[in-house]
Amino acid sequence: MSKFKALHEQIAEKLIKELDAGTSPFQKPWSDDPSAAFVTPVNPTTGKNYRGLNALWLAMQNHQDPRWMTLKQASFNKWTVEKGSKATLINFVKTTDIRPIRGENGEKVLDENGKAKTQLVELDKPVITQAWVFNGEQIKGIPELKQVQQEKQKEQQWSPIERADHIVQLSKAEVKHGGNDAFYNLTKDYIQLPKKEQFDSAAKYYATLLHEIGHWTGNKERLNRPMKGSFGSEDYAREELRAEIASLMLGSEINIGHNFGQHAAYVESWVQILTKDPFELHKAAADAQKIFDYMMDIEQKRELKQNQNVAPKSNDNALNKGDVIPYKNAEYRVLAILKGKTAQMVELTTGNKFKLGPKDGLYASLVNARNNPVEMERTPDKELGAGKSVERQNSPEQEKTGEHQEQPGQELEMEGQNAARQLKR
Repeated sequence: MSKFKALHEQIAEKLIKELDAGTSPFQKPWSDDPSAAFVTPVNPTTGKNYRGLNALWLAMQNHQDPRWMTLKQASFNKWTVEKGSKATLINFVKTTDIRPIRGENGEKVLDENGKAKTQLVELDKPVITQAWVFNGEQIKGIPELKQVQQEKQKEQQWSPIERADHIVQLSKAEVKHGGNDAFYNLTKDYIQLPKKEQFDSAAKYYATLLHEIGHWTGNKERLNRPMKGSFGSEDYAREELRAEIASLMLGSEINIGHNFGQHAAYVESWVQILTKDPFELHKAAADAQKIFDYMMDIEQKRELKQNQNVAPKSNDNALNKGDVIPYKNAEYRVLAILKGKTAQMVELTTGNKFKLGPKDGLYASLVNARNNPVEMERTPDKELGAGKSVERQNSPEQEKTGEHQEQPGQELEMEGQNAARQLKR
């Protein structure tokens, strides 16, 4: 029997200790400067944020650099992991796999170079696998974080306050002002907030509004989450946990910070809930990710609509709207080109949407792959044996070296209780 606890149990235990000590990501001091608070972990080699429970877990590792990557991803970019660095475990689910193409005789089909041809196939059941990732502070040769942040800020079309207001307006959520409380009224479907002038700053006002927007998404007309229980009940506290994690993610994305404020009253309830059922944290993080995705989709749909009538200009040195690029066991489509040559992307194998800037490592790799199309050399993962619904592809001993089987861009959060039950076997 394994001596290692399931990852969600490890995360829940650590969060409980931090909640009791007042040092959890939720309880960090307010600052209009998001670098002093929660910043969503990101993979600089793919340009994608880590998602769900992985995002919360990596943010709890007490590193100032939000960038994380695998050993192979660092090596691919000619960066090196400092000797003695300890990797951090994440879990993700694979729903597709790269398999060799076989002929009628069952033999592998070879290309002109004698290498086996491969194809992307959907798995009958999800495969839960692991990867060990290293923080940017443990990587030599990686661009300085401050420089990357400054370049990203130059690409922003809106100030944080403008963008927060823009997203709220696009959502068409009804927001009323008055009184001293902030809440979402499920029955009448509106958000109630104190007047703007009652807040210390515009940033605090919008941070609070984004938390209530999280609750607003739970309505049956939107994400349709269970919204039951009265104030002080466990069900009420569970919904607050989802909105709190979502507001961390939204505050980080918009650079508006996070206002824990009145939600401190739920700490004791959260500790009790997670002590009783550690897997509740996974479910809360997955729901929070859905809240984040829902709000970002609202914004992205407007941006795509604004750009759909713009005639694309072909540029060999940049990604162009409509490009479909196979790369590293995945296929990417460019949905739109935004300000600063930032590309709105979708990974076709997973449906994951993300933005990719010219300074991101994956951007140059995709341009090169498009301009120099070649059959990518792919090493198929070990095929699943009969009756095996879950395959673990790494062992705890690999923590020392960070070795793993995954290519850049494959990290995904676990989703669904079925996957979790398989993990806990």
